[in-house]
Formats: sequence, C-alpha cells, structure tokens
Amino acid sequence: MLSALNGRLSNRLARHFRAAPHRLPAHAPMVSFTFDDAPDSAANEGASLLEAHGGRGTFYLAGSLIDQPGDHWHGLSNDAIIRLHRGGHEIACHTFSHLRAVDLDESAMAREIERNRSHFRGIDSSIKLENFAYPYGLASVWRKPQLAKTFRSARGILPGVNSDVIDLQFLRASPLVNCEIDAAGVDRYFDEAVASGGWLIFYGHDVVDAPSPYGCTPALMRHALTAADKRDMPIVTVAEALRRIGA
Repeated sequence: MLSALNGRLSNRLARHFRAAPHRLPAHAPMVSFTFDDAPDSAANEGASLLEAHGGRGTFYLAGSLIDQPGDHWHGLSNDAIIRLHRGGHEIACHTFSHLRAVDLDESAMAREIERNRSHFRGIDSSIKLENFAYPYGLASVWRKPQLAKTFRSARGILPGVNSDVIDLQFLRASPLVNCEIDAAGVDRYFDEAVASGGWLIFYGHDVVDAPSPYGCTPALMRHALTAADKRDMPIVTVAEALRRIGA
C-alpha cells in the first residue's frame, strides 16, 4: 500500500514538473538579458548598454525593494521604472516581499502577486506584469501550476539554453555574474544557442565596475552584447521572445 501511495505521489510530482511544456518552432537563436531585484545600476548602466546595441531587457522587480537601500546596492526609483517601461524594457514580477516560492502556500503566493501588481499599477497604470522569476531562483513544484495560470512564463536560474521542448514555468537562465562566468564562458553559451537554434537567457543584478557577488561589470556585459551582435542574434525581452515562439 505504501508503495502504491509513493507511486501516485511520484506521478503527481512528475505532472507538476512537466507543467507548461512548449516545443520551440524552428527559428533563429535569440538572447534575453534579465535583471533581478531592482539595483539602480541595472536600470542605468545596464539599460543604457542594452539600448546602445538595439536591445531591451526584462527587469524582475519586487515592490518592497523599490528605492530601498540594500547590502549591495540601492533599489531603483519609481522614475527609473517609468523610464524603463516607456523605453520599451519589460517590467516583470518577483514576489512583492521577495519571499521564496517554496515558502508560500497558494493563498500567500496569490497575495504576493496581487500586491506586486497593484504596486506597479500605482507607478504607471499601463504596466502589466506578464512574466515571473522565482526569487533566489528557487522554484516550487507546488506553485508552478498556480503560476502557469497567472503568468506567461516563470524563470529560474538553472543554466543552459532553452531549446527543443522547454518548460515555460521554469525557463533556464545562465548567470551574467563575474563571480560565476568569464568571457569565454559567455561565448560558449552563445555558441550553444547558435548550434541549437535556442533561446539564451542571462540573469544578473547590478552592473558596476566593482560588482556584488551577484552582478557583473560593464565590460562583461559589453562582451556579451558584442557576442550577440557578432552572431546576428536579436536581443529581446522575455515577453518578445515568447511572442516569437508562439507561447
């Protein structure tokens, strides 16, 4: 009886982990640059670098961190959010309080999402949070089905290129973080994306000359942007990438 129970539980978990599969149609490779937690340098230096290369980024924001000091950076301002949004960058969703999905039940997650959406509507009523990123990269098998009903996608921090059949509620993303990758590593991800015709997503935080353990230097970001240019890879937001693959 215990074996049968374990088997049913395993099947249930497997169904959750396979939630939101999507087969990528044949298309040219593309890359998205994403920033988490709202460092002001991402909205300034990071966005400026993207725009210089004809690209736009996706900013996964938690309302509670806006314009707040932190251990490694100061949070971006409401004015910066409006500037990003009106400049074609995507404003996307964390939990409002930056709580981990694994620590939230269904009701608590719903409250966090609605509070975050309300917060950003108050900044600019045209901001619609369509895509989600798991705070700290920690996904929850229990929250995935809930998020699938609410967002077009959810992004983690499992590295690799999104290719062939992808999980829309656990998109792979690779670090653009100096402590974790160098220029050669960035090039390898781009080469993998070209070889597979896949969608490469980078994530990071601050963009400064002396970055936190979670950020990158402008030099490393410039290298990644130049790598995209050399391979004729479009630099698109997560929302635009999903549109291109019909998701």
